[in-house]
Amino acid sequence: QAHLVESGGGQVQAGGSLRLSCTASGRTFSTYAMAWFRQAPGKEREFVATISWGGGATYYADSVKGRFTISRDNANNILYLQMNNLKPEDTAVYFCAASEHGGVGHHEYEHWGQGTQVTVSS
Repeated sequence: QAHLVESGGGQVQAGGSLRLSCTASGRTFSTYAMAWFRQAPGKEREFVATISWGGGATYYADSVKGRFTISRDNANNILYLQMNNLKPEDTAVYFCAASEHGGVGHHEYEHWGQGTQVTVSS
């Protein structure tokens, strides 16, 4: 059973916006660093953004910097990814993940959601 469940994906035209949510299932991740990754067909899983357990520190991949914002609501055990000015190359399945230590590599994360599809049309 997944501990993290993503929602909010969908189809949008280039330049549009979406907000993804990730809710905890079965436990709290308030003291974990959390992150978003994405994977397009035929490509490796790619780091998108991460946020510290307290929410005071964030880090973004260069490809999304200035367009995406990661945030978290620890009281409600929810992670968000606000995506603005979407581009066709943002099309992918987006996964949320949690780690006791954090990082930008997918191997650093112990808990994963099952993903939500984001499709950006030209």
